[in-house]
Amino acid sequence: MKKLKLVMIGNGMAGVRTLEELLKLTDELYDITVFGAEPHPNYNRILLSPVLAGEQQFEEIVLNDLDWYAENGIRLMLKRKVVKIDRARRRVIADDGSEAEYDRLLIATGSNPFILPIPGNDLQGVIGYRDIADTQVMMETAKTHKHAVVIGGGLLGLEAANGLKLRGMDVTVVHIGDWLMERQLDKTAGTLLQSALESRGLKFLLPKQTAELIGNGEGRVKAVRFADGEVIPADLVVMAAGIRPNSELAEQAGLPCNRGILVNDTLQTYDPRIYAVGECANHRGTAYGLVAPLFEQAKVCANHLAMLGFSRYLGSVTSTKLKVTGIDLFSAGDFIGGEGTETITLSDPIGGVYKKLVIKDDVLVGACLYGDTADGGWYFRQVREGQNVAQIRDHLMFGAAGLGEGAIGDAGHQGQSKTMSMPDDMEVCGCNGVCKGTIVKAVQEHGLFSVDEVKKHTKAASSCGSCTGLVEQILINTVGGAADVKPKSEKAICGCSDLNHGQVRKAIREHHLISIPAAMAFMEWRTPNGCATCRPALNYYLISTWPGEAKDDPQSRFINERAHANIQKDGTYSVVPRMWGGVTNAAELRRIADVADKYQVPMVKVTGGQRIDLLGIRKEDLPGVWKDLDMPSGHAYGKSIRTVKTCVGSEFCRFGTQNSTQMGIDLEHALFNMWSPHKVKLAVSGCPRNCAESGIKDVGIIGVDSGWELYIGGNGGIKTEAGEFFVKVKSAEEVMEYSLAFLQLYREEAFYLERTVHYLQRVGMDHIKQAVLNDAERRKALHQRLLFSLSFEQDPWQEQLSKPQLKKEFDRIAVKQLENA
Repeated sequence: MKKLKLVMIGNGMAGVRTLEELLKLTDELYDITVFGAEPHPNYNRILLSPVLAGEQQFEEIVLNDLDWYAENGIRLMLKRKVVKIDRARRRVIADDGSEAEYDRLLIATGSNPFILPIPGNDLQGVIGYRDIADTQVMMETAKTHKHAVVIGGGLLGLEAANGLKLRGMDVTVVHIGDWLMERQLDKTAGTLLQSALESRGLKFLLPKQTAELIGNGEGRVKAVRFADGEVIPADLVVMAAGIRPNSELAEQAGLPCNRGILVNDTLQTYDPRIYAVGECANHRGTAYGLVAPLFEQAKVCANHLAMLGFSRYLGSVTSTKLKVTGIDLFSAGDFIGGEGTETITLSDPIGGVYKKLVIKDDVLVGACLYGDTADGGWYFRQVREGQNVAQIRDHLMFGAAGLGEGAIGDAGHQGQSKTMSMPDDMEVCGCNGVCKGTIVKAVQEHGLFSVDEVKKHTKAASSCGSCTGLVEQILINTVGGAADVKPKSEKAICGCSDLNHGQVRKAIREHHLISIPAAMAFMEWRTPNGCATCRPALNYYLISTWPGEAKDDPQSRFINERAHANIQKDGTYSVVPRMWGGVTNAAELRRIADVADKYQVPMVKVTGGQRIDLLGIRKEDLPGVWKDLDMPSGHAYGKSIRTVKTCVGSEFCRFGTQNSTQMGIDLEHALFNMWSPHKVKLAVSGCPRNCAESGIKDVGIIGVDSGWELYIGGNGGIKTEAGEFFVKVKSAEEVMEYSLAFLQLYREEAFYLERTVHYLQRVGMDHIKQAVLNDAERRKALHQRLLFSLSFEQDPWQEQLSKPQLKKEFDRIAVKQLENA
C-alpha cells in the first residue's frame, strides 16, 4: 500500500505531540515531512525561563532530538520557513524554494509575540520572548548592558524579568493592569506576588501605559517614555504583553480565520485535507495558549489523521499551575466570582499562603491558590467534574483527605502518605492529562526507576515540570529504595538558592550564623524572605547548630509545630499527651477522660506508640485541653522525639531479661523536647522476642542475658526498613550514652526531612561507627552536646500557657470568610 504524504508546518510542542500520538496509532499510513523555521529540533518552550535564569542548558530542554526524527522516518526540514500553501496543487513552498506535496497538511505555526504599535518598536534591543533565539539575545545583552524593561506583567514577563535580574541587570516590569497576572490571579494574590518579587529586587510600574521607545541616535533603544510623561532608562526592552495566533499563512491560502485558524471538533479547517492544532487554531471561539489543551487537541487530531475518526475535541476546562520564580501559583475556572457565587478565603500573609475558592449552587466553580498549590489538582477535578461539595464544604479549604504535615508546603512535603491516598484517577500532570494510575501502571509494567523514564513513557512532568516532585514521590512509593532519584545531598535546598543542604549547614556552622535573615543575607538568598521549603530547614539548622543563641522562629515551622498538635483533614486537631515509656496511672487516665467529656472529643484512640490520642479538638480549645490534662506534650506532631515504646520486661514478663520499661522511661526523659531533622521513634524490648517492635525504630534496644543490643535506622512506615545492628553494650548507662551520641550525630549531619534510615544509607554505617563507637572522646562530646542543647528547651505546651503573647495563635479567627460576591 502506497503511503500518503503528511506535511506539518511548524516544529513546536503541539505539532510534534500530534505526530507522537499518530505514531502510537500507526506508523504505516504516512510519509511525514516537517518544516521548522528554527535551526533546532523540537524543544520545550515552557522551560526557556530556566535557561535564561541559568538553571538549565538548552540541550536539557530538547524534547525530541534529531535521532528521534530519523528513527521514525520523518523528513525534517530545519531553517525553512513555509511562505505559501498552494491548496490547488496540494503543495507547500518554503522560503528557500523547496516544496513538499501533501495529502494531509497539519498547520502548527503557534503564535507570535504582540509587539506594541508604538514609536521605536523596531529599535535594536527591542525583542519579544517566544523562542530560544530571544533567550540568547537576552543572555548576551545582560553581559554588556545594565537596564532592562519588561513590558507585561504576565507569567512570561515575570519569568523574563527574574532571569534578567539573576544575570545582573536592573529590571523594571511595566504592566498596564492594576495587578500582576490578572488573568490567572485575583487582586489579593497578584498583590502578594508583587510584594514577594519586589523583595527579590524587581521593580514594578503599574498601572502604566507605554507611549514610546527612545533611541540613542545609533539605532539602539536607550529609554522608555510613558503616557504620563515619565521616562526611565532601557538598554533592553522585552515585549511580553501577549501573543497573537500565527494564522497569516492560512489566511493567504484562503482558509477562514478569526483570531486564529477556524477548526471543528476534529481539528479540521474548512479544507478537510488541512488540520490545525495549537496556539494558531481557534476552536469554538477560543485560541488556547496553555499546553494542556494543546496536547488534548493533539490526541484528537492524531486520531483523525490515523483515520479512526471516533474522537472529538469539545474544548478544555483550563487550569494554571505555575511556578513564578520559585513561588507556587494555581488557578482554575471562575476564580474571580460573580453574581450568585460565594467565596471561601484563607489568607496567611506571614506564612505566604492565600487560598480562594468560588462556589455556585453548591458546586466549586473556581479556585485561586498562592504559595500552597499542593491540592490544585484536586480542586481542578472538582471544578471540571462539577461535583456537589455541600457535604464537604466545612473542610473544603483543607483540600484532599490526608493532607498530613500541615497546610504549608509543596507536594514533596506532603510526603508519601498523600501520594498513597491519591486515587488512581486523580490527575498528577495537568499539562499532559496524566493520572496517578497511569504512572503507577507504566512503572510496574515497564520496570521504570527514574523520573526521566516516567517522562518518556507517560509524558508526566515533561512540560512545565511543576508536578516533578509528585511524580518522583509516586515513583518512590511504587518501587521503594530502587527509585533512581537525585539524592537530596545534590539538590538545591529550594528555588531560593543554589546551595544544597550540606553547604547551608556548613555555612551556618563555620560563619556562626544565628538568625534566618543573617543566614539568607550571607548566603545571598535569591528571595530575601525565603519560602515554605527553605525556612523550616534553615530554622532547624540554626537552632540545632547554635543552641541557646539561635532563636526558634515559630513562623518558619509547619502548622503542626506552630499549633503543637496534629491538624486533621477537617481542620480540627489531635492531642497526644506524653506518657513516659508508655506508662500511665489512674490520675492521668481520669484527667484524659474528663478532658474528653469537657471538650466533647469525638474520638479517643490508643496509638501504635502506646499513647492515647484525643482527636477532633478545635484549635481554640487546645490551650484549655493542655491545661486540664496537666501532662507534658507528646510531641506527636513534630520533627522531634516522638515516643519510646516498651514492653513490660523483667518486672512482670516471665521471659524478660532486662528492665525495658525503666530503660524506656529514662530514655524518654533524657530526650524530651529534642527537635530533629525528622521524627524519631525509639523502642526498648526486654528480651529477643521483641514485643516492642524495636527492630523497626530509629533506635531500637533489645535486652539480652548479657546486656543490650542496639539497632539504628529502622522505619515502620510505608516502606518498612529493619534497623541495622549497631553495637552490644553491658549497662543501662552505656545504652544512654551510645543512643544519645548517635542521635546527636544524626541531628548535626542529617538534612532536614531526612529520616535516620536515609541518613544511614547516605553516610554509611562505617562512618557512624567511627564517630560513635571507635572514638570515645567524640562519643562523649556528642552526648554532652545533645544534653547541652536540650537544656535550653521547654515543654511547648507549658511555654504556650505561660506566655500570653504566644496565645494569639489560638485565638478564634475566621479563616473562612463567606460572603456574597
